[in-house]
Amino acid sequence: MRVVTAAEMKKIDQLAVEQYGIPGIILMENAGLRAVEVIESLAGPIQGKTFTILVGKGNNGGDGLVVARHLHNKGARVKLLLAVKPDDLQGDARINLNIWQKMSQPVFQINQTNGINVLKMALLNTHMVVDALFGTGFRGRVNDKLGQVMNMVNASPAPVISIDIPSGLEADTGRSHGPCIRAAHTVTFGLPKVGLVLEPGATYAGTLHIVDISLPKVLTESSEIYRQLLTAEGVAAWFAPRKPDSHKGIYGRVLVVAGCRGMVGAARLASMGALRAGAGLVTLALPGSLQPVAASQMDEVMTLGLPETGEGSLAGAALDLILERCQQADALVLGPGIGTEPETRQWVQELLPQLALPSVIDADGLNALAGAAELWKQAKAPMIITPHPGELSRLLNTPVQEIQKDRIETARDAAHQWKLVTVLKGAGTVIATPDGDVYINPTGNPGMATGGSGDILAGMTASLLAQGFQPERAAAAAVYLHGLAGDLAARELGQAGMIAGDILRYVPAAFKSMEEGI
Repeated sequence: MRVVTAAEMKKIDQLAVEQYGIPGIILMENAGLRAVEVIESLAGPIQGKTFTILVGKGNNGGDGLVVARHLHNKGARVKLLLAVKPDDLQGDARINLNIWQKMSQPVFQINQTNGINVLKMALLNTHMVVDALFGTGFRGRVNDKLGQVMNMVNASPAPVISIDIPSGLEADTGRSHGPCIRAAHTVTFGLPKVGLVLEPGATYAGTLHIVDISLPKVLTESSEIYRQLLTAEGVAAWFAPRKPDSHKGIYGRVLVVAGCRGMVGAARLASMGALRAGAGLVTLALPGSLQPVAASQMDEVMTLGLPETGEGSLAGAALDLILERCQQADALVLGPGIGTEPETRQWVQELLPQLALPSVIDADGLNALAGAAELWKQAKAPMIITPHPGELSRLLNTPVQEIQKDRIETARDAAHQWKLVTVLKGAGTVIATPDGDVYINPTGNPGMATGGSGDILAGMTASLLAQGFQPERAAAAAVYLHGLAGDLAARELGQAGMIAGDILRYVPAAFKSMEEGI
């Protein structure tokens, strides 16, 4: 599913009207009807319930007026509060205000002397608040009066459902510069907006409902829109059913180069992540003194002890053995827990230009390449890097704050510059391809902010590479399923006490859930 900016959505709406002849008022009617359907699914029977609807002057306000009319027709008591003068409404929104008034329904104006008191009384006795103050065109900060309104709404115990986007939120950034509606649910039309799927916008939006308002599919699926939101249906379509005559050899061989003294857990989690994501064979290469420890912890993973330094990290002498083992593998994981010794940094930099198999570089593998990122271009096979913002900061020599300001474009620039798939981890993980396409992941939760979570993701990604997935799909599917495993674990265990092993245990359930479309 494509993800759009406000300008892109506006263009789609305009093309629907101008090229396909769909009247704007029909799109507005459809939007209001779809919102009412969501409201009914949340509130149950409408008859006799009370709704407070906040209406602004643009098309978003027009959508709110359609909602008000249909809720009234279904027997609801509707308190409609207008944030502007009636004469400020134009076009289709004005038509819908006229209809409401011709139905002899009252309109209360927030900007009148008693407007705040009317709102205060309405909020004391309402089943739900419908926010239709500002739409996707909003920028900047609301005035003090509307800021007071938003703060009152947020303080109310009544659930808030926002129309298209929470008022006060910027559609392109997911940021607010002052008071902003905190919705329990947001009904957005046609396609999700960037600000609804990135933080903090995703939190302001609550549960996101993406509804169809009859826009032509050729417009909503345009390849000119380079951002996509990962969905269970979309990711599941990339997986083929396993054949009855399958054997381990056809599901790929993953080589994991990981671990140092004190970091065996990272190596174990990456290896088990590869297995849990379906790899047929996984071999873990790690410092020789740690090989018996790793072997005793994992029955299903083959282990290989390699030369090590006095500090318990892989030594430069391991390089040729790693390259030899790479010839027997279909994908490589490099980096989890290998440490940051100068000798480690040196052999990683020597290894990269010689790599000839699809590889996932993570954690200390990335740290070893800080200041030497141009080496990515010398690799002879597809590369996927999986940095968190701090690691990408070191690779780009860019402050973390700058990266977080525009995660999509930062990941996109890195992918283009280095000609590899970049997975920028965090809330709303972004997967960017060298060709400029971007996937945004909606799964995952704060409980996954725990040591070892990223090691599992690296292993899962390499597993899908070894099974024949294209790099961008391997990365995107692994991120989606990794987050889904975390969500399933959190649902059962709660977030606060989750550990990486919990995520790992729920990876099979995540695959099953995705396949069943749950």
